Amino acid sequence: MAMVMDLDFSNFTYSATTTTTTTTTTTTTTTASTDEGCNWNDWSPVVDWEALSGDQEDFHNLFNSMMHENALLINQSINPNEGYNNFSAEYNNNLSPEYNNNLSPEYNNMMASTDDETKAGAGEDSKGLRLIHLLMAAAEALTGANKCRELAKVILVRLRELVSPNDGTNMERLAAYFTEALQGLLDGAAGKHVSSGGGGGGNHHYKEEHHQMDVLAAFQLLQDMSPYVKFGHFTANQAILEAVTHDRRVHIVDYDIMEGIQWASLMQALVSKKDGPTTPHLRITALSRGGNGRRSFGTVQETGRRLTAFAASIGQPFSFHQCRLDSDESFKPSSLKLVRGEALIINCMLHLPHFNYRAPDSIASFLNGSKTLNPRIVTLVEEEMGPACDGGFVGRFMDSLHHYSTVYDSLEAGFPMQGKARALVERVFLGPRIAGSLARIYRANGDGEEGSSWGQWLSGVGFRPMGISFANHCQAKLLLGLYNDGYRVEELNSNKLVLGWKSRRLLSASIWTSQDSDL
Repeated sequence: MAMVMDLDFSNFTYSATTTTTTTTTTTTTTTASTDEGCNWNDWSPVVDWEALSGDQEDFHNLFNSMMHENALLINQSINPNEGYNNFSAEYNNNLSPEYNNNLSPEYNNMMASTDDETKAGAGEDSKGLRLIHLLMAAAEALTGANKCRELAKVILVRLRELVSPNDGTNMERLAAYFTEALQGLLDGAAGKHVSSGGGGGGNHHYKEEHHQMDVLAAFQLLQDMSPYVKFGHFTANQAILEAVTHDRRVHIVDYDIMEGIQWASLMQALVSKKDGPTTPHLRITALSRGGNGRRSFGTVQETGRRLTAFAASIGQPFSFHQCRLDSDESFKPSSLKLVRGEALIINCMLHLPHFNYRAPDSIASFLNGSKTLNPRIVTLVEEEMGPACDGGFVGRFMDSLHHYSTVYDSLEAGFPMQGKARALVERVFLGPRIAGSLARIYRANGDGEEGSSWGQWLSGVGFRPMGISFANHCQAKLLLGLYNDGYRVEELNSNKLVLGWKSRRLLSASIWTSQDSDL
């Protein structure tokens, strides 16, 4: 039976007690110790919390600010998961005809929507259409039957004179990132090293060399501006809650844990549930890889420390583990520590704001390896790109351009007067995703494989769909009611909820189970 956890925060208190953790490659143990207070910089050495909050507020005050949107949902009698952090107000304030027949219908939609967006400014309309034609010509010159690298270079030089990722209309900023992505493909084809720096409009932001402070700030802004983050996390968490109602031990294997914010909300729901056995023990295993950066072993370990401290503060039995991917980022199921009697959950988040750094082979390795573990459920969230078309690279390029144009429009509706905030989200998240998407299309030579979804892949390897509950669907609708009315939700194939902006699908959350599961 469908279940929605009713959470009551009236009795929630947080004392000035912190936790210390010791993390190895497999486990994290937790002990409580007394401290003088909750120091922001002790909470996370990666983030200068003092610079964001302005004073030494304790975690209780921050948690109350997290609950604003969830309180609205509770008042409407249904409640998605808790624990999302709303960023401080101070930051928000500062802060060619021969191939037309072969292209996807998305191209014509792009032309029409661009023409309709800014009727009040005919000059902007004209420039937007011009940018689309130039981008299309550059893509054709780079990969078409009559490809000419020199022509592509000339077109890209002209584009970089016309646009900048830092200012201009949505179409101009979007064109700047597509220009940089095409330039990266051109330089890569020539065997050149693509620099992450440079002057003027030539900065290759998509190299993902962003300061951790920018990443966290962009993450918080994105969840304020749009439902992209919460839609995927809430839908996955509700499915998990419904699947483990009567279990005493739950084990979640997370493909890309990022800052771990998804699991703070799940913990709140587990602690607050009114039916079933006592609060189950929650174990999370996060995948990590060697080297430096935000997804390295050390960074994931820090995420585990924060989650362990949070779990202790609310009384959630919890342990944290890591599982290193191989050097080629492939996944070995034998590297996981499994315990008899645990309900095993596989969580795979591939949508914004998760970075596009993992190769398709790595994702396939993880999902295929997960099948051998017979998980209770698999929660998958991914972008909804256009269907495969016959236009080759150019056709897929135009589909991608239309998709990200829709994303830009939806973000502008969320923060119409916050240009700096949008620019940070675009630079940290959208620039890298655009570059990664075009690189994969280019390597695949625009074939149809790039248009297939991971959900289709799961079905093909033997996973079976698991129905989305009525409560989960209602939860998603109520969530979208907190944002601009251009967002919509639809249910597909009984096991998938799709988030859309107006007529375009943006991302989907689907639930799967193994053939041998008892569900």
